[in-house]
Amino acid sequence: MSRVLTALLGLALLPIAAAPAAYAAEAPPAACSDEPRDLPIDEFTDYRELVGELGRLERASKGRVTVKTAGTSTRGRRIHQVTVGTGPKVFLVSSEIHGNEKTGTDAILRILEYLGTSESREAQRLRRTITFVAVPKLNPDGAELDRRGNDLSWAEVQRTFPQLAGRPPAWNYLDTQLQGDDYRTRPGFDVNRDFNPELGYLPRAEDVPGAPDQPGWFLTPEARALRSVYVGLTAQRGKVPDVYVDLHHQGACVKQAGSNRFLDVGIDYPPLPDKFFEPGQKYAKYRDVYTKDASRQLAISGFNGIRDAGYLGARYPHDAARDLPGQARCSFALNGTGTVLFEVRGQTQTLGQWHREHFTRAVIAGLTNMLRDVSSGAVTTIDPESFDDLPGTIETLGRAEIVE
Repeated sequence: MSRVLTALLGLALLPIAAAPAAYAAEAPPAACSDEPRDLPIDEFTDYRELVGELGRLERASKGRVTVKTAGTSTRGRRIHQVTVGTGPKVFLVSSEIHGNEKTGTDAILRILEYLGTSESREAQRLRRTITFVAVPKLNPDGAELDRRGNDLSWAEVQRTFPQLAGRPPAWNYLDTQLQGDDYRTRPGFDVNRDFNPELGYLPRAEDVPGAPDQPGWFLTPEARALRSVYVGLTAQRGKVPDVYVDLHHQGACVKQAGSNRFLDVGIDYPPLPDKFFEPGQKYAKYRDVYTKDASRQLAISGFNGIRDAGYLGARYPHDAARDLPGQARCSFALNGTGTVLFEVRGQTQTLGQWHREHFTRAVIAGLTNMLRDVSSGAVTTIDPESFDDLPGTIETLGRAEIVE
């Protein structure tokens, strides 16, 4: 029996947002640092184990959980679209768009286990009211390399898109050193800058190399796979997905403001400045569909679930001028989907698998509360302006790197 299966079965009868008390004795790392170092990560679910677990969930759920291929990575690994539930509200979630940010995949597997196999009244209600769609380990090549970027050279991009011949690499191309990883001999891209709100966009030479405050191009197979899922769901339902949650990690040394305690998860809505939605500005045409308020309501719901289960949440740093339309959550928000960012503390190069179980359960607590609030409609009664009243984030031991 695999270690992943053992863990899942051991939790199958527990509430999926169980309190953290049982994990209080988990040993902390020797010191908090954002300096990259070689740390153990074998407890996280790797690609082979993911494929096995998804197959098992299909069988154990007796068809409630369905798995299909959304795309294929550069190195031939399947990118999975996993669905459970038949409800009218579509809840889309992805994990490991950055391959060194791993708790989201484990959290998704446990939620799929619960929704797919539980006969509880709550699980039955969620299946009736929500279609839960997951893209776990969106960046499987980067995940296997345990690094942020995918595994894709600029020459390979130009072969796929010959119209880019002679152009310099896109600005999010990684070919130096980052977070302790050497991309010089095995380059890649930050996939979470490769999205465009114009979902039918095809790369144009004049748009490359671009810039952080400009949309992406769908150059990577990972971004194209998630776009395919989003577009497919929109076509099936006749409307865009109601929710998209992007599961990430951040710096290792961030605390909840006012508590002097290291936080578990930061929460955010899309970084798209309000001034750009005014007439004549860059996002004016999206003004009537952009989902700032819905995104803030969902983020508050996620925070409430984290807090109520006994974990420490906070607002992720969100400067009013921060403008990142190439992120998946920003591009989808400009299409009318409420989108939320989860930022677990620490990445594999700074915390390894320390607190893996604790952080995984914190993510589950936030996602579960969002599912409940979306299912019941309670999320629409949340005051979006109260997002700014949530505890903020403070940086310790030097500036915490904002790396979503």
